[in-house]
Amino acid sequence: MPAEKFTWDDMPAEQVTDTFSRKMVVGKNEMLRWLELKPGCKVPEHSHENEQISHVLKGRLRFVVDGETIEVGPGEILLIPPHAAHSAEVLGEETVLDYDIFSPIRSDWLDGSDDYLRK
Repeated sequence: MPAEKFTWDDMPAEQVTDTFSRKMVVGKNEMLRWLELKPGCKVPEHSHENEQISHVLKGRLRFVVDGETIEVGPGEILLIPPHAAHSAEVLGEETVLDYDIFSPIRSDWLDGSDDYLRK
């Protein structure tokens, strides 16, 4: 697999819902996602086999991971283990910018079977 260079500004965003958009870079074993979550956005509880690292750049998110509430703000990173039930919601009136890394790759995001996000 050759090296590839990407620029977020050159990528079109996928508008998943009115309050949730994303861009993705997909490698052989990992997936990096850029997220923009507007005020009022709630990601319903779900789980997946993938380990997830969420890095908040702007705004605040409230995660509930296996029943534990964890708030994450700018410069903070949350590691969510595989198969952990989790949800997230935007806190306050500031749009959240976030990077998430998944390993292995989220196939449901590539094949469109991520219905829980689109409700």
